[in-house]
Amino acid sequence: MLRAFAERIATFHITDRAMLRAQRAFMAELAAGEPSPAAVRTYLDAVRAYFTGFNRDAQAQLASVDRDLERLYQRQYNLAAERGVAVKRIEAVQGVLALLAELPLE
Repeated sequence: MLRAFAERIATFHITDRAMLRAQRAFMAELAAGEPSPAAVRTYLDAVRAYFTGFNRDAQAQLASVDRDLERLYQRQYNLAAERGVAVKRIEAVQGVLALLAELPLE
């Protein structure tokens, strides 16, 4: 189970030096046999610290994107409403111009 867990962690593109060191050290422990409880604890602590921060950053990014989308949706709604007003204004003006065209010229 630990091997599968470590292999799953290895699929992530990790740039954090401390996490990379912990990953490499633990993979070496696994390659040498059964890791010691201290090695397991150290590795799991490193994974927890890294992914907790990673999760926090991802949550903040998601919240930022959601705020941007909400502003975009509001802007789209406002523009659609403005367009509706402009269309009604054009229809009203064209109605006046059509009536004007029907009046006799003197």
